[in-house]
Amino acid sequence: MAVQAGKDLLIKIDQTGDGHFETVAGLRATRLSFNAETVDVTSLESQGGWRELLAGAGVKSAGISGSGVFRDANTDERARQVFFSGEIPAFQVIIPGFGIVEGPFQITALEYAGSHNGEATYEVALASAGVLTFTAL
Repeated sequence: MAVQAGKDLLIKIDQTGDGHFETVAGLRATRLSFNAETVDVTSLESQGGWRELLAGAGVKSAGISGSGVFRDANTDERARQVFFSGEIPAFQVIIPGFGIVEGPFQITALEYAGSHNGEATYEVALASAGVLTFTAL
């Protein structure tokens, strides 16, 4: 994968539940992380005392985080609605030159901040809430 511009890593939210995704407004920084728990099946018979892991077992998860400037756009309103109502809509993460990750996420944190001589900012964190799909670009 060639060098890509960070601004091209996009977080999109399904605005209406019909698969229409719109980029979350105002983001300046975004991050996507994947995690997989291990299942340790080491026993006294494990060769040389080395740890053994059970392939394909364990819980997989993904987390998304982003921070940016508050724009008071439709996506800001949707994020607030999703957080306060506890919805789990579909999101997309566009990874430039790599692919698209799509699936249900829950907004687990929504923070707003501002200083008297600066812009209003926000931070959002999401946790995967079901099966994610990956489509290569």
